[in-house]
Amino acid sequence: SNLGYIPQAPELSEGSVSEHIARFGEVDGVKVVEAARMAGDNDLILQLPGGYDTPLRDGGVGLSTGQRQRIALARALYGDPPVCVFDEPNSNLDEAGELALVEAIRRLRERRRTVILIAHRPSVLVHATKVLVVHEGSVAAFGTARDVLPRITRPHAQAAPQSDSAP
Repeated sequence: SNLGYIPQAPELSEGSVSEHIARFGEVDGVKVVEAARMAGDNDLILQLPGGYDTPLRDGGVGLSTGQRQRIALARALYGDPPVCVFDEPNSNLDEAGELALVEAIRRLRERRRTVILIAHRPSVLVHATKVLVVHEGSVAAFGTARDVLPRITRPHAQAAPQSDSAP
């Protein structure tokens, strides 16, 4: 209850959406909806055939990987834990999912929660206050996102020169 966690590849087993969000403990409907709203998932869940009571099959069959990841975000937020660890939380998200994730991180920061982001893609790290870069088991950089991210991101590759001849 003190730690919210999103694994890199969220797994869903058999059970309802509500049961998943409540981490298969006692389902508190108010807390389930609160977590889903915090994750930006309420509308997504209400569009499922049974809403919060939609049964999920083992492995989350029938849901996209992005939908599974968004339900895992709501599960991580259930009960308003003081510490959240998100391992590659945006790896399978579309634009709407990524915006929901960023908003959830913003709200967690407002609530003074600790959020630990593990990411290979730096796009989600721009919302961090501090960034720690580990390379081959050693600290390669540490500081504010504003100071560290420019040093670790590569400039976009230049566009290939255009040819005058038609393809």
